[in-house]
Amino acid sequence: QWPLKRESLLHAHELVQEQVKQGHLRLSTSPWNTPIFVIKKKSGKYRLLHDLRAVNAQMHSMGALQPGLPSPAMLPENWFLLIIDLKDCFFTIALHEDDRQRFAFTLPAINRESPDERYEWTVLPQGMKNSPTLCQLYVNAALQPIRQKWPSTVIYHYMDDILFAQTTKFTDSQKQFLAMQLQQQGLIIATEKIQENSPWHYLGWKITDSIIRPQKLSINIDIANLHDAQRLLGDLQWLRPVVGIPNECLEPLRPLLKG
Repeated sequence: QWPLKRESLLHAHELVQEQVKQGHLRLSTSPWNTPIFVIKKKSGKYRLLHDLRAVNAQMHSMGALQPGLPSPAMLPENWFLLIIDLKDCFFTIALHEDDRQRFAFTLPAINRESPDERYEWTVLPQGMKNSPTLCQLYVNAALQPIRQKWPSTVIYHYMDDILFAQTTKFTDSQKQFLAMQLQQQGLIIATEKIQENSPWHYLGWKITDSIIRPQKLSINIDIANLHDAQRLLGDLQWLRPVVGIPNECLEPLRPLLKG
């Protein structure tokens, strides 16, 4: 574990206890141990990050199941849309009991006043290279009963962002069925992000009744850490189909993701 400044360590303790209370972390005696650190977000809040590069290096990559984003330009004109966002998608998917020990870290005691504590994730951790793929698989499986129930509804699914389109307005009973089916799999809809009326925003696109266009996107090219590199590659990946960036042009940037 890297040394943490007192302020960062205090925030780390607070953030860890929040995750423990939510059932996402538990005390551990695992022999595995990879470092954590804390970053301050633009909002002023702090975020706990777990450096899993050493763990990822020992894992077989599952690869991308969905190498590109679905384009809403293929939606039929004047159809009714319903867009939802799943709340904390990774944290609603449990890790297998046998795998939890691999995702452990040590939380240093403040001022060495007691022994350090070790914790392990019980859910898909942020930063594990196969978490996005496993999330895609899990959410896709949860959507299958809905696809069967609504065969005439177009459903676009990318990670935790899901778009539904059909010729008639979505009824309250449909929305209740949707929420119930997802909740049965532990997936919760973020109610504050439900979109039912124009303009809709989906995966960087702004959709109105008759026009679909990219949202304004600013790209930060100042790379100071791994998070900045991930954000830049993510923005460029989104831009690829819009402006025609060849995949080979991104290859020189991919080593940045190794940290």
